[in-house]
Amino acid sequence: MTSILYIGGTGTISAACVRRSVALGHDVAVLNRGGARRPLPPEVELIGADIRDAVAVRAAIGDRRFDVVAEFLAFSPEHIATDLDLFEGRTGQYVFISSASAYVKPPRRLPVTESTPLRNPYWQYSRDKIACEDVLVAAHRERGLPVTIIRPSHTYDERLLPTLGHWTDIARMREGRPVIVHGDGTSLWTITHSDDFAVAFTGLLGNPAAIGEAFTITGTHAPSWNQIYGWLADAAGVASPDLVHVASDTIAAFEPELGPTLIGDKAHSMVFDVSKVQQLVPEFRTTITFDEGARRILAYYDATPDAQQIDEGRDALFDRIAAFVRSAG
Repeated sequence: MTSILYIGGTGTISAACVRRSVALGHDVAVLNRGGARRPLPPEVELIGADIRDAVAVRAAIGDRRFDVVAEFLAFSPEHIATDLDLFEGRTGQYVFISSASAYVKPPRRLPVTESTPLRNPYWQYSRDKIACEDVLVAAHRERGLPVTIIRPSHTYDERLLPTLGHWTDIARMREGRPVIVHGDGTSLWTITHSDDFAVAFTGLLGNPAAIGEAFTITGTHAPSWNQIYGWLADAAGVASPDLVHVASDTIAAFEPELGPTLIGDKAHSMVFDVSKVQQLVPEFRTTITFDEGARRILAYYDATPDAQQIDEGRDALFDRIAAFVRSAG
């Protein structure tokens, strides 16, 4: 039995990994501030502490050691420095969740592999993840830190709509109003269900061959954005959604907040080679494609009225963009 400490543990990706770790019979603890976004299995030990408060974490974990510490909430080198102070020498494997958005943008060739350079001049989030990796790689080389780096791309579950407007887009579809799709909708986008991700992730935990290595964990399912929106429309019962295709640069001009995630990631076709992780976890593969994923998402939202939140600002933004594009011909 492997003892695993998840830092986070109730997010889109981490909740699925916690569930699978429990199903595999591991001894699982989750450290977070409480207020779980997703329910934890009853077998999980909940350690209440804020990972940003090192004093509170030390008090909560005492002198315990863990076979694996899986860090889902580190986003800057400062976060990594705190973790190393807390856990270095007290775990056999420190697993850092980085991001596939760190790979060079725009991509120079597809599929992207782990040897693809890390460089994203458009998105600070990605640059911060690269900086975190740099600290960890240096610690591994200099001190033998038993680190494993994981780079997920777009991972979802039934609660996470992958579109620009999330539930707002579904509401607009059902009302017959225009829905904004970045680009021409034909770029390919790898989208991975968290349950599939969890198979690869948990297969690397406690695996000596994963130490000192980085792994891309995505599925092999890369539909076009038109397909993604189309499957959501089908699941929402909308036969002919009014999709308005808009250049990512134009969307960013209207809403600069969207610029980094589009121009620094979603505007490009992204297809990944996952043969490296499959060598260590041969059972890993795509089992949930997004046509099924879309049905699960709509089933959850339709059964959960409180989740059906309209973003009024984004809703008005989409109206302005659609009017601009159509008036321009």
